Amino acid sequence: MRKIAPSILSADPLRLKEEIENVASETEILHVDIMDGHFVPNLTFGPHFVKGMRKEFPSLTLDVHLMVDRPEVIMEWYIDSGADWVSFPVEATPHHNRYLMRIKERGKKAGLALNPTTSLCLLEPSLPYVDFVLLLTVNPGFGGQRFIDEGLQKIESLAGIRKEEEKSFLIEVDGGVRKENIKQVFDAGADIAIAGSSVFGSGDSLSNLLKLKETAG
Repeated sequence: MRKIAPSILSADPLRLKEEIENVASETEILHVDIMDGHFVPNLTFGPHFVKGMRKEFPSLTLDVHLMVDRPEVIMEWYIDSGADWVSFPVEATPHHNRYLMRIKERGKKAGLALNPTTSLCLLEPSLPYVDFVLLLTVNPGFGGQRFIDEGLQKIESLAGIRKEEEKSFLIEVDGGVRKENIKQVFDAGADIAIAGSSVFGSGDSLSNLLKLKETAG
């Protein structure tokens, strides 16, 4: 499985519908970063925005990443608004399994996200409960950052744990994914590469996405 999920964080906010329409035919998943200005130093989209996306793009999977303190307070808002996949930071709450199960009870895919310096060992007790793991390969909060090279080893390590323990969760990678490294990201064991500025940063977004897909193999 090698899929690319465009991240709308890097899209032009004044042309967002047009930007999504431009890539919709070549993707199944849209990545939506929700930031609260506390867990990360930025503010982004509220649940009404996700509800609007659900209405306009009913066939796309909305992959909502809650980069927030106390994600349990707001996760139901985004589920009610139409999120299909919901992930939250392993660092943001001690009650991972409780909230993973709540997401799954609502019929959604549940995931945990890890910041670049967070050890994989914090994940291991929750691996039986996750549908996917989101590994961040930049320090979260802003698009357009450089890929942290040590992230490749982390992807490989997580893929090794998945194989050894015979798990079926997907591995997503977000941060600095570009044409120069996307094949390495997939070869290391990722299933889904999230691409923001490399799709929407400059030029034609559809052309950029197609080039990434070609390079990824």
